[in-house]
Amino acid sequence: MKAQPKASHFIDGEYVEDTDGSVIESLYPATGEVIARLHAATPAIVEKAIAAAKRAQPEWAAMSPTARGRVLKRAAEIMRERNHELSELETLDTGKPIQETIVADPTSGADSFEFFGGVIAAGLNGQYIPLGGDFAYTKRVPLGVCVGIGAWNYPQQIACWKGAPALAAGNAMVFKPSENTPLGALKIAEILIEAGLPKGLYNVIQGDRTTGPLLVNHPDVAKVSLTGSVPTGRKVASAAAGKLKHVTMELGGKSPLIVFDDADIDSAIGGAMLGNFYSTGQVCSNGTRVFVQRKVKDQFLSRLKKRTEKIIIGEPMDEATQMGPLISFDQRQKVLSYIDKGKAEGATVLTGGGIPNDVTGEGYYIQPTVFADVTDEMTIAREEIFGPVMCVLDFDDEDEVIARANATEFGLSAGVFTADLSRGHRVVDQLEAGTLWINTYNLCPVEIPFGGSKQSGFGRENSLAALEHYSELKTVYVGMGKVEAPY
Repeated sequence: MKAQPKASHFIDGEYVEDTDGSVIESLYPATGEVIARLHAATPAIVEKAIAAAKRAQPEWAAMSPTARGRVLKRAAEIMRERNHELSELETLDTGKPIQETIVADPTSGADSFEFFGGVIAAGLNGQYIPLGGDFAYTKRVPLGVCVGIGAWNYPQQIACWKGAPALAAGNAMVFKPSENTPLGALKIAEILIEAGLPKGLYNVIQGDRTTGPLLVNHPDVAKVSLTGSVPTGRKVASAAAGKLKHVTMELGGKSPLIVFDDADIDSAIGGAMLGNFYSTGQVCSNGTRVFVQRKVKDQFLSRLKKRTEKIIIGEPMDEATQMGPLISFDQRQKVLSYIDKGKAEGATVLTGGGIPNDVTGEGYYIQPTVFADVTDEMTIAREEIFGPVMCVLDFDDEDEVIARANATEFGLSAGVFTADLSRGHRVVDQLEAGTLWINTYNLCPVEIPFGGSKQSGFGRENSLAALEHYSELKTVYVGMGKVEAPY
């Protein structure tokens, strides 16, 4: 099983290689097999990519929004035509089941290109401001060269979520995917060129933790958009702030999902499972602290256990498989260490808690795990695990659960399940998070803003709000009379 690209990097409209860069081995998480070998970007590659972006950006920005939008919409069409091919590549890259990638990954990226291709003109409109005889107007202008740094859980989606609004606003982008998932972004770059994007505007370079600082600190870079962990976000934001660069930080979370006793229990369980087990739990917005009102706790746990134990774990390319492996051996070790901490600190393993016995090979599989009797001070209730580990906590009343849900440094997401919509709105108004759901979880269509608060980041991805983060306001005052001065 191989997925070797033509070269490691895509710069100025073509594949580029520099074997002086350190070797990056791309592994298929289901088997541990090396499916591609690439090279990390050298300083020369970084310079080449940024120079191409800087050269191409002014002409692109001068094009009409309609012309730019036409390219993005064509890219969306191509992605949809090749959805199965792209989904298979995403499965090889991440280990996520093909039944998931075929509906959630390239399709989400295509949605992003289509949306931003269609709303450029409206999203970049300014204002006319009457001032008596004089007047002023504002306009949104591009920032210039933007850097996108991706995570490994949704590599194609993230490449598009950052690239689409950046390009729509008239910028150029240099995108660095995670070294764990280097393949998908290269195909996105290919498709953009095929769709008519001028060369140099969307460049992909590979790299590791040494590559990011070369991009973030480069004097020709105007903005950095990162999807990653909170510690990484702090480092990148600090470096960018030192040069007063624009930043968007989409970081981690330890999000609460609250189930009141009047909720539809089966829907709440479905939401909790999607919010903990989808993508093998490797989703930043997951509702990993599930607060269940005490009256329905036993019923919730009983049904949850039965449904969790029916999850089909297996080969990701098998369309029957519902859960694949974690991204890497190291990530599995990290998740297993958290499971051990949960057991040691007194939480009850309702189901799971180890490595499946019936999965062969060297893949990085782990059982979907549910802990009951979890308390707020336990490590598994405070730290982001980034694996299929659900923590179920009890609560008695509304005020109590709101206070406990907010008692975290994170603020990415939150969810509420209740039949009382007045209570649903009342509770989400008090929860400290950037993206919230009532009676559902983890739905992120491109039409709505996505992002966090507190230590989970700042800025927004998707929707018209994203265009604001890839552009800046220019204000023009127009004097219509003679200038009078006191001297």
